[in-house]
Amino acid sequence: MTESAVSRVTLVLGTVAGGTGAHVKMLATGLAARGVGVSVAGPSSADTRFSFSRVPSVAFSAVRIAAGPRPGDAVSVLRLRKLLLRAAAGGPGGHVAHAHGMRAGALTVLARSLVPGPRRPGIVVTVHNAPPGGGASALAYRMLERVVAWGADLVLCVSPDLEARMRAAGARRVERAVIAAPEAAPGPVAARVAPAPVAPAGRPVVLAVGRLARQKGFGVLLEAAAGWRDLDPAPLVVIAGDGPLAGELRARAAVLGLDALFLGRRDDVPALLAAAAVFALPSRWEGQPLVLQEALRAGVPVVATRVGGVPCLTGEDAALLVPCGDAPALAAAVRSVLTGAPLAARLKAAAAVRAAALPSEADAVSAALNACASVRRGLR
Repeated sequence: MTESAVSRVTLVLGTVAGGTGAHVKMLATGLAARGVGVSVAGPSSADTRFSFSRVPSVAFSAVRIAAGPRPGDAVSVLRLRKLLLRAAAGGPGGHVAHAHGMRAGALTVLARSLVPGPRRPGIVVTVHNAPPGGGASALAYRMLERVVAWGADLVLCVSPDLEARMRAAGARRVERAVIAAPEAAPGPVAARVAPAPVAPAGRPVVLAVGRLARQKGFGVLLEAAAGWRDLDPAPLVVIAGDGPLAGELRARAAVLGLDALFLGRRDDVPALLAAAAVFALPSRWEGQPLVLQEALRAGVPVVATRVGGVPCLTGEDAALLVPCGDAPALAAAVRSVLTGAPLAARLKAAAAVRAAALPSEADAVSAALNACASVRRGLR
């Protein structure tokens, strides 16, 4: 079975804010460029953020898929069913629905169950995020896992721990997803992006990038920063991103007496990375974070938590990996990079090696298309 066995792909996503939306946008663009008929279904907010409807040869349809259960989910399932039937009537050849995220996957599975047998598409679901910590949200997530495991023909996961969860939930086929960071334009960073200066000359920058939300662990980074305030010149903590914890994190930095700079959302992350002495990823969980891939490509020394798929990206050589939530360990690791030129040089060299092995956008598109083709083969 070759890639050409799939003629139409319906990409389904829910409420997204970062890496998942960027990944789906990349797949939509890449699949359409290869002659596949591509449609995208998801909330209007996703189109506002990622401009799916502006991608040539890609059709976007608004479907409300919220972050949590809501009374209108049945309407969303019926809307998805209509879109799947429309795609099935698009002509000969294989049709596959590729959903991204657990809620999008579960609603797509339910919609497919309402489609007559001969017109049913194959279903691929990519699981991008870890489950919530506990309570009603965790229970609801487990129910969604069961629905996806029961109904998806193939489940792709961004990290080994998610693969184990989906196998335990009873999924028939589970494989590793291929996620690629956007490829930088050729030429020196300074020629591509002209960032505003973020630190006085001579002050090393400890850079973190991401949504200002609990998962990203930026509170732990601020606690850790107290452990290197005695260094001369004093490092500057720089955090790029926006989110619900923006005010809380700024207030915490003030209480700790930290010299921290919050940049808000930025479009010049490659240039920020090029100017950083250390890239810190203090997250509670990550799959295949795009910004970590960008940091490896930039050759900046990385200090990260040993969670999810992070070790799969960095290996044991291209980052100092510390336990999740351990501010003293994070502080010690950052300090060791800032004060140890040989260690920083070793991390930079190892990052270049790991970066060379990272998947390209073309690799990610090919992997997704081949996954869809394998599902079509199983349906024949």
